[in-house]
Amino acid sequence: MTNSLKGIFVPNMVPLNADDRINEEELRRYIDWLIESGIHGLYPNGSTGEFTRFTADERRQIIRIVCEQTRGRVPVLAGAAEANVRETLRSCEAYREFGARAVAIVSPFYYRLGPNAVYAYFREIALNTPIDVTLYNIPMFASPIDVATVRRLAEFPRIIGIKDSSGDIAQMLRMMSAVEPMRPDFVFLTGWEPAMVPMLAMGCQGGTFALGGVVPEVTRKIYELVLAGKLSEARTSQMRFTEFFDSVVGSDFPEGVRAAVELRGFKFGVSRQPVEENKRLDRSEMAGAIQRLLSNSPQPVDKPK
Repeated sequence: MTNSLKGIFVPNMVPLNADDRINEEELRRYIDWLIESGIHGLYPNGSTGEFTRFTADERRQIIRIVCEQTRGRVPVLAGAAEANVRETLRSCEAYREFGARAVAIVSPFYYRLGPNAVYAYFREIALNTPIDVTLYNIPMFASPIDVATVRRLAEFPRIIGIKDSSGDIAQMLRMMSAVEPMRPDFVFLTGWEPAMVPMLAMGCQGGTFALGGVVPEVTRKIYELVLAGKLSEARTSQMRFTEFFDSVVGSDFPEGVRAAVELRGFKFGVSRQPVEENKRLDRSEMAGAIQRLLSNSPQPVDKPK
């Protein structure tokens, strides 16, 4: 079986009702819209999905809803990171039963660990997981996964790829050079919008992008431009995309993403993280930025033969 993890995966946010419960109806409507807009996969329980702000039971509920609503139309890469190996493996078991294609597991967070401890953590998971695993490297929030550790972990068949949100292009190239000779099927996904075009042009099979949940049309078209070899057009679109990214992903991430998604016609409710009233974003300005981005977006391109 091919790993099937390629293209644009959306780390979707989760709408809440007025009583602070998951708004299942709105979440299902949002999932349908994303799929109809052409995204290639969903990535629930990621950083943009605020996985740390939900209980373990709620995280399972989110994955169940997403897997049910996709109905096999796109693969689900489920965030399965918990506070320890035992709970992470329980999530792996549950998400396999729900129908997820694979899980993404962030390197141990809160406690800063060295390479050997990071390796030991993922080794234990690789030996016991019933579902394929992608490593999730996000060094701003968790222990980093260095090149040598990725190379060692790639020896385990259950570990099929890495999602890297560092934005470090040189580091990604080093990982590819170290792993591809032994694992040509290993998947490299980028998770940083400003590096989207160079990462894809360098050989990443796709990525997980927060703004894919806001402007899936634009994200998909940039991906298609790179695949079609239209790098000049992709570069121009990347510049506009990065400008929008900088205005949305600020110090109170992911509040900007929540506001932007609501401007596309969805009710996401109030965050579980209180926000000062004077820190709320200017939605009229954001709405104009979204409209400009959509109006400047290139037309869909033919997929390479």
